[in-house]
Amino acid sequence: MNDVRLKLSPPWIIYVNYIMAMFGKDPDIGVTYDNDEHEIKLYVEKPEKATALSILLPTVKTIGNIALKVTIIPANNKQVKAEELGKLSNKQIFDMAFDGNPVYKYAEEITGIFSNVLTYVVFKKEVVQMFADNLNDFHGVISTLYQDVAKELFDESGLESVFYNTDVTDELAAKNWL
Repeated sequence: MNDVRLKLSPPWIIYVNYIMAMFGKDPDIGVTYDNDEHEIKLYVEKPEKATALSILLPTVKTIGNIALKVTIIPANNKQVKAEELGKLSNKQIFDMAFDGNPVYKYAEEITGIFSNVLTYVVFKKEVVQMFADNLNDFHGVISTLYQDVAKELFDESGLESVFYNTDVTDELAAKNWL
């Protein structure tokens, strides 16, 4: 057996792996990575989904001295401009970006508690594993949740009061903790 712990991934590859983990199962999105150009491309079937993703993901993610380009390519280059969609809530943006993606459960907004609307984005309850430079793991992988991946990918989006969560079982949701 090869010792994978000696094959370290550069940090920008870990970011690419996060993108692959979050969008690799989406039937409307194809993902490719060009290591020579340091560019990840998301080929998106639905124009509205492409627009929502362009709101959530940076066009360039600087990691150390590497500028990783993130390019979203809508089908037939028919991108819908964000202003054409009107004023979107955070919930609407996430619902559009993750429409049909099996890792996404739902988003909910709560108003009236604080001055800002609070948006809770809930992902599938599943462990996500990807190869990385994790010397603390025998297999060299990161084991995490989609909510943690979302924080890595979307925290620079500029959206306010968004909280990433993992879904619970029906049994746990029915419990009264008081």
